[in-house]
This record gives sequence, C-alpha cells and structure tokens, in this order.
Amino acid sequence: RRKVLAINYIMQTKEQALEKLNKSKFRSSFYLTRAEKAYIEDKGMETIRRHAVDLVKKKIASAYPVNDGKQTPMHGHPVFKAMHATAFCCRGCMEKWYQVPQGKQLSEAQVERIVDFLMYWIEQKRIE
Repeated sequence: RRKVLAINYIMQTKEQALEKLNKSKFRSSFYLTRAEKAYIEDKGMETIRRHAVDLVKKKIASAYPVNDGKQTPMHGHPVFKAMHATAFCCRGCMEKWYQVPQGKQLSEAQVERIVDFLMYWIEQKRIE
C-alpha cells in the first residue's frame, strides 16, 4: 500500500513528490556521503527520526521561523540534507512546493507527515 504525502491539501504519493523534486537540478543534487551513511548506521533510524522531529519543530514548525530562508544548514546532519532535497528547508520553499501557507504554525500531524517524508528520502539515499 502506498503512503500518501498530504502536507497541506495536495494529495500525492511520496514517490510522486520525489519524482517532481528530482526534476529540480538543485533538489536532486543532494546525496548522503559515506560518513553520513555510517552515522545513520551507527545511530539507527529511530534516533535519526527523533533528530528529524526535533529539527523540523525547531527550524520550520513555527509560523515565523527565525531567519526564515536561511535557518537550515546545507550540511552537518543527514536530516538537513533531506530538508533541502525535499523542499522542507524553509517556509518559502514549503509554500512553493506544497502550498503550505507561511505565517501559520504547523500542526503535529503536518510535522509527522514531513518527518515521514524526510525519513523516506533518507532511507532511499541510505541504500544508494
């Protein structure tokens, strides 16, 4: 059974969302390094998921994130790369790609769906 990615009102599968993102030269340029893959293996996917929840809440869940548009580093953690690759790096990108309005706090359900998609991306890149 395919999981549906419905961050706002857009209904699409995770595969469909990745297909669209992969058409972007910028979004498709992200990959996990050998060291990042080793980090994931060492920590385990459940720990990475907890990190993802914390980072999503800290970086993009607020209605008005601090330094929006510049708050998510490009490197330093696999979740940061996943956030850029999937366009969940800032509220502007989320609005452009998923029609999630700026200026509105993300719900717990939205945070959970975003984390699920980030983990899906990480899992795909982890095995490449």
